[in-house]
Amino acid sequence: MTRCRTRRAESGRLVVRSAPAAPSAAVLLLHGGRADGPEPPPALNLPALRMRPFAAAITRAVRGRGVLVAEVRYGRRGWNGDRADAARDAEAALARLREETGPVPVVLVGHSMGGRAALRTAGDPAVRGVVALAPWCPAGEPVDHLGGRRLYLLHDEADRVTSARESWDFVRRARAAGADAAGIPMPIGGHSMLRGAGLWHRRAAELTAALLSHG
Repeated sequence: MTRCRTRRAESGRLVVRSAPAAPSAAVLLLHGGRADGPEPPPALNLPALRMRPFAAAITRAVRGRGVLVAEVRYGRRGWNGDRADAARDAEAALARLREETGPVPVVLVGHSMGGRAALRTAGDPAVRGVVALAPWCPAGEPVDHLGGRRLYLLHDEADRVTSARESWDFVRRARAAGADAAGIPMPIGGHSMLRGAGLWHRRAAELTAALLSHG
């Protein structure tokens, strides 16, 4: 798996943060982006940097359990309408992971656009559950593929970039489709999750570890 030294964007590239010799499970982190952006992400990719402390917290929470932790890199900066480029990259990352580790259970952790990509991709047979952080869940986002999945959507209702109300509506629709879904209001953090960052990191790590503990 790529350890992240290439300059050109490559769809679904994995940046491995913790790699046991023989992984028994994996966590893939998907960062945020833009609604529209056909260009590759910049070299200084702030949304990707924001996921690093989540990767560190999750690595600590699952230490000793043989869990690979990796971040997904996108080929394009935006979702780009029906192209759903971030979701395609998540699918490509899952395929690469499967080639390297075999059919291990996977938890997807995504922020903003990455949360949408994680939820859109969660029908993959390997995906055990999703932790979505301030996710972008526009009205009409599909849910029929989520039956049997465990989903946690965390949102600060003061978020002015993505809508907590749309997240809660997504949770209701996902439950109706057979998902075990929960909406978790966060007391602080807005969209960037910088205020109260420790709470966001801790909660995401705890939920990820819990998802990996379920049979």
